[in-house]
Amino acid sequence: MLAAVTAIDPEARWAETGKLKPEYAGLLSFAEVPYTESAASLAGVDVAIVGAPMDELASDLPGARLGPRAIRAAVGSLGPHLDAGIRPLDLLKVVDYGDAPVVPADPVASHEAIERTVGEVVDAGAVPIVLGGDHSVAEPDIRACAERSGPVGLVHFDAHADTAKDVYGVEISHGTPMYRLVEQGHVTPKRYVQIGLRGYWPGPEEFAWQREQGITEIYMRDVLERGIRDAVATAIETIGPGPTFASIDIDVLDPAFAPETGTPEPGGMTTADLLWACRELATELELVGADIVEVMPSPGGPNIAALVAKRVGFELITGMALRKTRG
Repeated sequence: MLAAVTAIDPEARWAETGKLKPEYAGLLSFAEVPYTESAASLAGVDVAIVGAPMDELASDLPGARLGPRAIRAAVGSLGPHLDAGIRPLDLLKVVDYGDAPVVPADPVASHEAIERTVGEVVDAGAVPIVLGGDHSVAEPDIRACAERSGPVGLVHFDAHADTAKDVYGVEISHGTPMYRLVEQGHVTPKRYVQIGLRGYWPGPEEFAWQREQGITEIYMRDVLERGIRDAVATAIETIGPGPTFASIDIDVLDPAFAPETGTPEPGGMTTADLLWACRELATELELVGADIVEVMPSPGGPNIAALVAKRVGFELITGMALRKTRG
């Protein structure tokens, strides 16, 4: 068996020459942060990136299994944030913990691998940011957090509620994770806020269940009429103090801003609104984890969704860094 490796700094070779590493060269790591697959090297880490490259449970177009690699490869490193006025990596220790060892065509084994890998991050005292993958990965990654922190509040950006009991008769899919997490007791429904809902799915049965549970629904029409600041303020007030998870399905955005996703729904949010909202929520709420899902890169395409997803990760990290400055 190979010995566990310590963290690798992707920029080390260039630093020795006194030069900056080009983003297209060297080890592929989220935001150029150190890379490790050793749980021992998570000691003292604040945030760890985890890939969850599976899409076997998508009900529409496949391809989100390629999302984590595309997000890592998207242009951009995490330097000084012009609006926040800080350099997040000066305040937080962030590493890329690689991908969970998913098993193609075996979603049960893949979910177990994701939950185990995310659990290693949480056990080390770090906040996992999970790169999906289809939205079914929210079930194992949120469960890994909630089993350690207790039931979590949830802020969920999505065109779809993902609270169906089943999709095409299948109980575990990318359309069912939030129903299952509430039913399992891992998500506190009265601390659960959905933002950006629109389109034609799910139906009255699912929304009746949500209202019985006390889940807060903020439709896309509400965001357009009241503005993103009002929606975020509602989420912060509703969720309140306590451990919270942020789940961001990239299809919350209008397809004009993120065309590469499996279930695009016209009439969605703008990138600017989503990025600001993620930073604000990460600043104001006690995040114990987050995921960014449903990026379906297109070979040879511009892969705008992957670029946006990477920036969402940057904003979450920036918000957590701002929260740290408050003590």
